[in-house]
Amino acid sequence: MSMKNLALIVIKVALTIPVAYALAYPFLNPAADGGVFKEVETLGVFGSLVLVATFLAAVFLYCRDLYRCLGLVSPGARKASPRSVWLMFLIPYNFVEDFFIVANVAGSLRQEAVGNAALHRFKSFGMVSGLGWCAAQIVSLLPHSIGSIAGALALPLWIVHWRLIRQINAALSEALNQAGPGVGQRV
Repeated sequence: MSMKNLALIVIKVALTIPVAYALAYPFLNPAADGGVFKEVETLGVFGSLVLVATFLAAVFLYCRDLYRCLGLVSPGARKASPRSVWLMFLIPYNFVEDFFIVANVAGSLRQEAVGNAALHRFKSFGMVSGLGWCAAQIVSLLPHSIGSIAGALALPLWIVHWRLIRQINAALSEALNQAGPGVGQRV
């Protein structure tokens, strides 16, 4: 492992500490008002469990699409392994890692677009919407109405990003299918 990679891991872990505190804050300070946890709490135990299960299923499907996206990008253009997207399930580390996943996917797509005409119709590869939902999800951990507002903003930004990734996957898949038999997913 290079010193650069080690330093990056140390930085990510250091940034995860305040996120972990923000996640624990509502449990350490039950009187704290608002934030996404208070809103989930209003659903009751069963409703909260259903919401969490639905959210985790959606995250799984999103990660699968990101994995597929990086798999459709030529290996030389990839900024990260397709497997890296599954770090989104490593809580609380994922709150920081999500920024890097989004940036790596966007950077890989930007690099792929240099030599792949299937991507020329796209003006953006999701950096703004992706980093937007990442930032909003962190802010959603704050108590009070600012956390609630950020949570309400994170969801549509996430959907916009996911929709773009699905459109890009379709364009890349179509281009590979038109290339002929024997040319498949590049994972």
